Amino acid sequence: MTIYRGLRTPSHGPLDPKASPLALKKPTSSMAALRLPASLICIILGFSATAIAADVAGAEQRLIPFDEFIASVVSAPSVPPVDGAVAPASTLPSLKSYLNGLYAGVDAKAVKHSFVDDNGTAFDCIPMSQQPALRGSAGPLPTAPDIPGTAQVAASADDGQDLVRTLWPDDIDRFGNATVCPTSTIPMARVTLEELARFPSLDAFFSKDGKALGADQTLAAQPSVAATHRYAHAYQFTNNLGGHSYLNFWDPGIGANQVFSLSQHWYVAGTGNNLQTAEVGVQIFPQSYGTTKPVFFTYWTADAYQRTGCYNLTCPAFVQTNRSWALGGAISPWSTPNGAQYELEITYYLYQGNWWLYVNGTSAANAIGYYPGTIYNGGALTKGATEIDYGGEVVGTISWPPMGSGKFAKKGYGKSAYHRAIYYFSMTGTKTNANLTVDQQWPWDYTATVTTYSSPWNETLFFGGPGGNS
Repeated sequence: MTIYRGLRTPSHGPLDPKASPLALKKPTSSMAALRLPASLICIILGFSATAIAADVAGAEQRLIPFDEFIASVVSAPSVPPVDGAVAPASTLPSLKSYLNGLYAGVDAKAVKHSFVDDNGTAFDCIPMSQQPALRGSAGPLPTAPDIPGTAQVAASADDGQDLVRTLWPDDIDRFGNATVCPTSTIPMARVTLEELARFPSLDAFFSKDGKALGADQTLAAQPSVAATHRYAHAYQFTNNLGGHSYLNFWDPGIGANQVFSLSQHWYVAGTGNNLQTAEVGVQIFPQSYGTTKPVFFTYWTADAYQRTGCYNLTCPAFVQTNRSWALGGAISPWSTPNGAQYELEITYYLYQGNWWLYVNGTSAANAIGYYPGTIYNGGALTKGATEIDYGGEVVGTISWPPMGSGKFAKKGYGKSAYHRAIYYFSMTGTKTNANLTVDQQWPWDYTATVTTYSSPWNETLFFGGPGGNS
């Protein structure tokens, strides 16, 4: 079982003036739409369930090796007549075409190890040079820097802080596979026909919110009910090269007619249809990941979420350089009310044209990969961001899920979700504490507050709420 070490904060919270030493201050590429008939979805689900595990003997199962998985995509059956009608001939071939393109250039014989995480997601250890964003590229990869002006010291054993990672070399999955990839490979979440079939189109699969509920959701028969976003967050308009926070994460539930709940960073530049972002955080998104538990994710867009963008490694965008992290991978344990609080230290830093992502430290060894500036097509984010943003986002239809811990911001430490030690890098690379503005347009469901403490919390955002049917 994958063990997820948490970053524990002190047992007292920053809002407890008797216990806390912190001085409280006043707050200051296009894919054509591809509709999937329900009958076809059933066919695909029945077929592609074998893409991850197959019966061997009775209740025994095994993880399908990568080469067999690829062969199963190639041999996916044609679509038979259903109720006197035939599904469009382009439907299944288009799904297969995307998967074949995603894995084009991967030497199946070179993928010698795969494993399953605690959420049931299969990961294949792909040679680093064969991941989607690097195929056809030449020359050495860029290298991440130690971020100047930030602490380069790993957490010590006696400070109550353990390093947080998604993969540990001494753990094994339920099939007996080590949950770590060999040197020179990276873990890439296996994309299956089953996963694609949860979306109404390929465009929806690449979008931030899935566009509409999948076939297994209550409102699948009512596509006219639009999925909408709600937020509780805090932002600052300032020219920057990235930023930092300790992101406190929980396990909010997702119910019927609800799409996702997340906590994340946004780094933003451009306006209107030219808005561009680099994003990262923790998310519960059953339609995408097939689980109601949290995952670690990245996302991007170069055109205001219209025709570009994707999660993790599902399109040629993010370049992963560190085998110790699984994008789209399970995160546990999570924070509990009045119990242990778990955090990810997350940093984005624009260096030599690439948006480098660091987790649990700001040394070069903590960089897990980057968004190449080239994916922004010469747009504003190639030179730097103009806005930093932190907090929560949910998507629902007639009902919206809990955000953060499911508690309002005023509950504070141990009950509410937070980002702490929020700072950004000026255009000269100087580390600067944030001065955020709260945005909470749905205060009956979600709230946010910003408070400035003494070090090490500094600029801190509490946020969240129970959601509802309003």
